[in-house]
Amino acid sequence: MLDFRIYTFLELCKTLSYTKTAENLHMTQPAVTQHIKFLEEFYKNKLFLYSGRTLSLTEYGKLLYRYLVAMNSDSEKIKEKILNLSSNIHALNFGATLTIGEYLIPRVLKKLSSDYPEINVSISVKDTKLLLEKLENGDIDFLLVEGFFEKTKYDSFLFSKEEFVAVCSNKSRFAQGEFTFEELLGERIIVREKGSGSRDIFEKILYDNNLSVNDFNKKYEIENIKVIKEMVKEERGITFIYKTAVEKEVDNKELAIINLKNFHAEREFNFVFLKDSIHKEEYKNWFEFMKKC
Repeated sequence: MLDFRIYTFLELCKTLSYTKTAENLHMTQPAVTQHIKFLEEFYKNKLFLYSGRTLSLTEYGKLLYRYLVAMNSDSEKIKEKILNLSSNIHALNFGATLTIGEYLIPRVLKKLSSDYPEINVSISVKDTKLLLEKLENGDIDFLLVEGFFEKTKYDSFLFSKEEFVAVCSNKSRFAQGEFTFEELLGERIIVREKGSGSRDIFEKILYDNNLSVNDFNKKYEIENIKVIKEMVKEERGITFIYKTAVEKEVDNKELAIINLKNFHAEREFNFVFLKDSIHKEEYKNWFEFMKKC
């Protein structure tokens, strides 16, 4: 359990508003000011600065935030471990982005249930942004992510490198031959929702080719990977996706990888956790366990 003034600081870092922080924590605005003043006097540095009417963290504030987020998460995990020990229950809480969740998590759960039948497991499958928020809030211990994240802000282990490919129905004219990006623009593009790792990576690839999603003839935005694959199978459009997510369908000749001229994209899948966590060795063990799945 951390000092109550630290919780005030963490909330102010999120809202960057004394008024909203007071409302969220059900306290007065002067009390919020008093808590921050105490911390600034204790650490002998300004933690926040105003530029006009905009509140922002100083470099000292950013550094303190990084350490306190890790401390808060560690504190919650310690509390959970003690409670679980007293009730003889063991728990594992982690997250995964949708692509990883679809192809890897079933194998992980199978091995977990076999090797650690006593463990209660909770898995959150969401987009990268939401998972990082849950990580910082201490709701999950670590996450497996295919999207971009600030590597200076988090610790991580490289899980794998995966090829990102263009995919069409095996019956499509794009299933045979070689094509350019421009030749695909007349098709309906089926993409993941904004904020997903796959969407971010796809948009970066388009940007590098002086294109955008809006350059395609039509666009469908769908959160569910299985639905996307079914749409593509039925020739309702094309998509860009990780090769590992469609290997089964390609082998079964339901989908085909489009041969794009001068195109090769490979991205990292990472095992991510909070920097400076006291549980780093434990997370490393889970990383090595999941790599074997």
